[in-house]
Amino acid sequence: MIKESMVNTQSPNWNYSALILLLTSLASKGEQIPVPTSPRGREDSSAPQHPTMQPNSAVKSGTMMGVFIPCLQNILGIIYYIRFSWIVGVAGIGGSLAVVALCGLCTFLTSISLSAIATNGAMKGGGPYYLIGRALGPEVGVSIGLCFFLGNAVAGSMYVLGAVETFLNAVPKAGLFRETVTRVNGTAIAEPITTPSLHDLQIYGIIVTIILVFIVFGGVKMINKVAPAFLIPVLFSLLCIFIGIFAAREDHPAVGITGLSLKSFKDNWGSDYQTTNNAGIPDPNGEIYWHFNALVGLFFPAVTGIMAGSNRSSSLKDTQRSIPIGTLAATLTTTAMYFISVFLFGSVATREKLFTDRLLTATVAWPSSAIIYIGIILSTLGAALQSLTGAPRLLAAIANDDILPVLNYFKVADGGEPHIATFFTAFLCIACVVIGNLDLISPTITMFYLLCYAGVNLSCFLLDLLDAPSWRPRWKFHHWSLSLLGASLCIVAKLGGLVIMFLISWSFTVVSLALASLIYYYVSIKGKAGDWGDGFKSAYFQLALRSLRSLGASNVHPKNWYPIPLIFCRPWGKLPENVPCHPKLADFANCMKKKGRGMSIFVDILDGDYHECAEDAKIACKNLATYIEYKRCEGVAEIVVAPTMSDGFRGIVQTMGLGNLKPNIVVLRYPEIWRRENLTEIPATFVGIINDCIVANKAVVIVKGLDEWPNEYQRQYGTIDLYWIVRDGGLMLLLSQLLLTKEMFESCKIQVFCIAEEDSDAEELKADVRKFLYDLRMQAEVIVISMKTWDHKGRDGGGGPQTQDDSVEAFSSAQKRIKNYLAEMKDRAEKEGKPLMADGKDVVVNEQQVEKFLYTTLKLNSTIMNYSRMAAVVLVSLPPPPVNHPSYFYMEYMDLLVENIPRLLIVRGYRKDVVTLFT
Repeated sequence: MIKESMVNTQSPNWNYSALILLLTSLASKGEQIPVPTSPRGREDSSAPQHPTMQPNSAVKSGTMMGVFIPCLQNILGIIYYIRFSWIVGVAGIGGSLAVVALCGLCTFLTSISLSAIATNGAMKGGGPYYLIGRALGPEVGVSIGLCFFLGNAVAGSMYVLGAVETFLNAVPKAGLFRETVTRVNGTAIAEPITTPSLHDLQIYGIIVTIILVFIVFGGVKMINKVAPAFLIPVLFSLLCIFIGIFAAREDHPAVGITGLSLKSFKDNWGSDYQTTNNAGIPDPNGEIYWHFNALVGLFFPAVTGIMAGSNRSSSLKDTQRSIPIGTLAATLTTTAMYFISVFLFGSVATREKLFTDRLLTATVAWPSSAIIYIGIILSTLGAALQSLTGAPRLLAAIANDDILPVLNYFKVADGGEPHIATFFTAFLCIACVVIGNLDLISPTITMFYLLCYAGVNLSCFLLDLLDAPSWRPRWKFHHWSLSLLGASLCIVAKLGGLVIMFLISWSFTVVSLALASLIYYYVSIKGKAGDWGDGFKSAYFQLALRSLRSLGASNVHPKNWYPIPLIFCRPWGKLPENVPCHPKLADFANCMKKKGRGMSIFVDILDGDYHECAEDAKIACKNLATYIEYKRCEGVAEIVVAPTMSDGFRGIVQTMGLGNLKPNIVVLRYPEIWRRENLTEIPATFVGIINDCIVANKAVVIVKGLDEWPNEYQRQYGTIDLYWIVRDGGLMLLLSQLLLTKEMFESCKIQVFCIAEEDSDAEELKADVRKFLYDLRMQAEVIVISMKTWDHKGRDGGGGPQTQDDSVEAFSSAQKRIKNYLAEMKDRAEKEGKPLMADGKDVVVNEQQVEKFLYTTLKLNSTIMNYSRMAAVVLVSLPPPPVNHPSYFYMEYMDLLVENIPRLLIVRGYRKDVVTLFT
C-alpha cells in the first residue's frame, strides 16, 4: 500500500498519505516516531490523531495545576509565617523592602531566563537540570542538577520541621518531651521561652515525611487532587492575617501590638542589627550577629520554589506555554504580597514585639490564632509535598541521560513513576529531619537553590549573547543583560547565605561546599560525554573564530611560535589489528609540546575512490580519534581518501589548517623496511613527501628507530646530541629543549656538534656558538668537529673513501647498488629509445656527484657513531633531495646516513626563525 500511494501522484495529498502509512508501519514495529508540532507550539488540529503517536497515556497537567499552584505552594512556606515579621524587626521596614526587592528581583529575572530557555524547543523531564545541561554541558548540568536535587530534598525536611514545630507550639501537650529554656531577651524582665524538644521534632518529622511519601507514590493524579486541599486553607489563613492586622488595636490582641500606626511605621523604618542566640532572641552574648547579607540568606528560601513547575516538565501538557505563564504569575503574586506584608508588619507592632514574637502572624490573626497554625502546617506540608514530588523526578531525569553510571538505579521508563528515586529522596529528607535545626537547614537550601538559579541565568546569558542560529525562543521578553544581572544577584545572595551558614555552623558550611565541589569533580572524572550541543561549544566556536581572525595570516613572531605537528600515520609496514597508528607516534608528538600544551594533527590516507570509501574513512577517523584520546595526546584526527598516497599527502599539505593554525611541522617515520621487504614504490613516495614539504615551506622531522622510542615511564640518561650542519631557524635547538621538559629526558644533557672544514678556525666558531646559545637561554656543551672536504682526486685505488672506518663495506654496497640501478635505467632507456628517466622526470647523474653524496653521508654517520654511540637521542640535519637524482639514489644516501644509529631525528627547518634572542 505504501508503494501504491507513493506512485499515485494524481492525488494532491499523495505524499502526506504515504507519510501516514509509513509512520503506521513503523509504529507497528515498535519504533518511536517523534510527532511534529505546528509552529504555534500545539498539535495541528487538522492532522489525524493516530493512537500509536500517543505512547504515553500518563496524566498531563495544565498551567494552573501543573505550574502555578506548585510554585505558589513552594513559595508560600514556613519562612513567611514564623520568620518574616522577625526579619522586619531586625532590618526595619526599609531594610526589609531591600531584602524582598533583592530576592524577588533575583527570582523574577531567573523566571524570565527560565521562560526563554524553556520555550527554545521541546523540553523533557528534569526542569532546570535539562535546561542547564543542554546550555552549559553535561558536567555543569549534572553537577548543578544534583545540587538542586539535594536542595529540594533538604527543603522538604525544612518544610516538615516547620510544620511539626508549629504543631507542637500550638498543641504543647502533644509533645512527648518538653524543653523550657530561660534566655535573656530584649524585654525588661527575662521571660521563660518554651521550645519544642529536638526529639519531638525528629519523631513527628519522620512520621509526617513517611505519610507524604505515600501520597507521592500515588502519582501526579493523586498530587493534583491533594494540592488544592493544602493550598485553599493557606490562602484563607493569609486573608485572616490581613484582616487581623487591619482590626488590631493598641495592646490588642496582645501587648506590643499597636494597630496600624504611623508612629510604629517611623520607629520601625530603620534597621536594628544586633547579636542573637540560636533561637533569634536578642542576646549580647549570643553567637550570631545579623546584618543585611545574613538576612538575605535567611529570607531567600521564602522566594524559592519557582522551579516547582519546571521540575515536573515531563508531566505538563504544554511546557512552552505553561512554564513561562505559571512561573511568572506565581513569582509576581508572592513578591507583591511580601512587599505589602513588610509595610503591614512594620506598622502593626513595636520593634520589641517583632523581635520576641516569632509567631506574630498567629498573634494578630482574626478571628483565632488556630487558623494560622492550620495555615502554617498546611502550607509547609504542601511545600514539602511539592519538594518530594519534584526531587525524585529531577533525579530520575539525570539518571535517564546516562551521564553517571552510578545513577542507573534511578532510571525510569517514559511516563513511569520514579519509585526508587522517591525512596532515596525520602531517606535524605528523614536524615535532615534528624538534624532538627531549621535555621541551619534554611541557608543550606539557599546555597543549592542559588547555584541552580545562577546556572539558569548564565545559560540564558550565554545562549542569548552567542545568538546561535538554533536560539529561537518563543518567549521574546528577555535580554542577555537581564540574565547577567540575575546571575550577579544570585552571587550576591549566595554570599549572604554563606555568611549566615558560617555564623550558624562553619563546619556544616565547609561540608556543604565540599560536597558541591566533589559532585562536580566526580562528574568531570566519571561522567560520560553527552552529545547535547551545549552553549559552551558555541562559545568555543566563536572564540576560535575571533582568535583565528586576530592571529591573521602574517608570519608568527618567533616569541609566539608553537609547533603544530602534522603526524603522518602511514606506517610503512604492518601494524597490529585495530591499531590505527604506530603506538610510539603519539608519544613522540607529546615530546614536541611544552607541558603537554599544543595541538597535533594526526592524518592518514585511505587509498581508493572517495565515493566508495567515504564511510570507511569515517570509521577510520573515529578509530584514530579514539586512539589519540587513549594515548592522552591533545590532537585531532583526519582521514583523507585519495587515489594514491602522494596525491593525498599533496592535498593535505596544501589545505590542512586555517590561517596561522596550519601545521608547521610534518612528522613521519623513516621507512626502514623498504629494502628488506623490497617495497620499490616507497623511495618515490618518501622523496615526494619531502619535496612537497619543502615547496609548502613546512619543517620536516623524520623519526628513525621509532620502535625504540621511550614512553613516559622509561627514564633516559646520557646526552641529546645535535649535529648542527645547516641553518634551520633554530628548530633543532628548540626540539632539544622541548625534549628536556619531558620527564623521560629531564636527566639528559645537550651537546651541540658543529661541523667545520679543516681550514676553518674551530675555536672562533665554538665561541660564537656558545654566545649564541647563551643569548637563547639554552644550556649546551659545544663541540666543533673538523671534517675534510670531499675531493674526487683523493680517492684510494679501490674507489672508496679515504678512511679505514668499519662503514667502508656499507659504502661499497651502496655504491654497487647505485651502479646496477643506473645501468638498468640506461638499458631500459636505450631499448625504449627515450632519454634517461626515473620517477617520471629526466635524470642527469654525475658519478662523481653521487660519490660525493655517499662520501659525505658516510663521514657524517661515522662521526655520529664515534661521538654519540651512547646518546639518548641524536638530531641531525636533513639533506635535501638532489634535483636530478632518482629517488632510489636518495634512499641509498639516507640509509648510509642512519646506518647503526638506534634513535635518530632527521630535522629540516623552514624559512622562518622559531627561536629569538629578544625578550
